[in-house]
Amino acid sequence: MDLFIDSASTHEISAWAETGLVTGVTTNPSLLAKSGRPVHEVLKEICALIDGPISAEVTASDWGTMLREAEVLRAIHDNIVIKVPLTKDGLKACYHLVRREIPVNVTLCFSAAQALMAAQAGATFISPFLGRLDDTGVSGINLVRDIAEIYQKGEYGTAILAASIRSAAHVEEAAKAGAHVATLPAKILEALYHHPLTDKGLEIFEADWKQTGQSIL
Repeated sequence: MDLFIDSASTHEISAWAETGLVTGVTTNPSLLAKSGRPVHEVLKEICALIDGPISAEVTASDWGTMLREAEVLRAIHDNIVIKVPLTKDGLKACYHLVRREIPVNVTLCFSAAQALMAAQAGATFISPFLGRLDDTGVSGINLVRDIAEIYQKGEYGTAILAASIRSAAHVEEAAKAGAHVATLPAKILEALYHHPLTDKGLEIFEADWKQTGQSIL
């Protein structure tokens, strides 16, 4: 499973790009608004930091305007993936964009039926929102599992991009359930490699090495 960072902070993205662990970026209007900078400028900088899919979302509600916004966003860089909402107009825009060989991320998915519709429209990615679904008392992980089963049986090429991730455990479960990608805020990416036993083991190694009085350098 690939890991994307869910952020519009070029500082955060730059730091994670240096690790080689993050292969893509997802943004949304809220994240871009939080940056306080011109959207075109931010997206251009992000594309220079990560050589992978960069999701940039349209803000229109009608499919015709979505297509025009998509043209503007795609002009920024070839790695831009157009993000559209899972609405009738969003799916119509998706259908027309993929036929122009423009990759599309269909977002705000909360049911397997919605995911099926997105795949029928030719979506490159489908983004089920796990945490937000969990908040309603419905299992987001079970949704990923259901989508994976439907896509496998239907031989669809749409990748499952697990979003609204709340914890490291969420990431583990999404991977086991069949997600192809998980997009995570920086704090969850940090949590993935932390473990108290790792920290304890390092303390022991460092203490033992210090007693030798040696230096590798």
